[in-house]
Amino acid sequence: MRIMSVVGARPQFVKLAPIDAAIRAQGAHEHLVVHTGQHYDALMSDVFFADLGISPPDVHLEVGSASHGRQTGLMLEELEQVFIAHRPDWVLVYGDTNSTLAAAVAAIKIHQPLAHLEAGLRSWNRRMPEEHNRVLTDHAADLLLAPTALAADNLAAEGLADRSIVVGDVMADVLLQVAADVRSDLSQRLTRLGLAVPGVDGPAAPYVVATIHRADNTDEPARLRHILDALGAVPVRVVLAAHPRLVARATEFGIPLVDRSDGLTVCEPWPYPDLVAAVLGSSGVVTDSGGLQKETFILGRPCTTVRTETEWLETLDGDWNILDPTADSLASLAARPAPAAPQGTPYGTGDAAYRVVAALEAGSGRTART
Repeated sequence: MRIMSVVGARPQFVKLAPIDAAIRAQGAHEHLVVHTGQHYDALMSDVFFADLGISPPDVHLEVGSASHGRQTGLMLEELEQVFIAHRPDWVLVYGDTNSTLAAAVAAIKIHQPLAHLEAGLRSWNRRMPEEHNRVLTDHAADLLLAPTALAADNLAAEGLADRSIVVGDVMADVLLQVAADVRSDLSQRLTRLGLAVPGVDGPAAPYVVATIHRADNTDEPARLRHILDALGAVPVRVVLAAHPRLVARATEFGIPLVDRSDGLTVCEPWPYPDLVAAVLGSSGVVTDSGGLQKETFILGRPCTTVRTETEWLETLDGDWNILDPTADSLASLAARPAPAAPQGTPYGTGDAAYRVVAALEAGSGRTART
């Protein structure tokens, strides 16, 4: 069986890692990786392949940044030719980016069997490009690989139950493995990152990790300034790993990111293992990322999400994740202690990638719908 994974952005590289490892470990199938180049910065792209041990891309489209329509169109044109050249048994797409949608459309137009990993997530916010991408991809795909029972329920409500299977969350697979690895040298990693080490620099972790990148939070000057000022007002140190989009918008709007007079420290995005270490050493996280909300939940740190909604409703149980869409309550929410309620394991226990491969094997040979 020939499986072709199409990825292009940081969260997809993380999801790709356990899939690539599971396919290679079994040794029975061919795995081809196509990198669209949606994330082209080395810190958001190439470093993930090295840090996570992913096979180098077999095809790199190098599409780069553009408007949604142009970027998706460029990828669609190139991916069609890639699929025709290689004729995989499955095109496997990940998550909800423009790369996901472009690959889905390219596949179904030439009747190429299509599987969607992380199917069934819904934010119910149609302003989000990610929501369009995930809904359209789910309705196009031949096989829907749902990470949770709740995601499968969403698919069933849309009439897609017969194409759906719950496999667990591959992000949990890689996160649990990386977390086990970084715990072995956590103090050294945190010291190298310039972060306080719990138990060495004090009884509690005196910093909060933050990431902000969504258009709703970065593309309007007053909104971005308010969020950055709110982060600076948190009563413990906040370390903001600044996404290229945030840096570009702050520069465009004349909003300072360095030499600030408040408690906000800004740094470049971390490689994934360092991000996991930073979260493990932190007292909590502030983000608008879908993936980081879930990672923070699994790692047992409280999360504050600067959005009106979350796709990962399980993280809201017991207030492990709290939504603060206006960012008006960050000063109190970001510094709150971890809840006492146990998180449970709604995202699986680390074997999702093998269940994905098994589902692809069971569905191999099916004909894409015409």
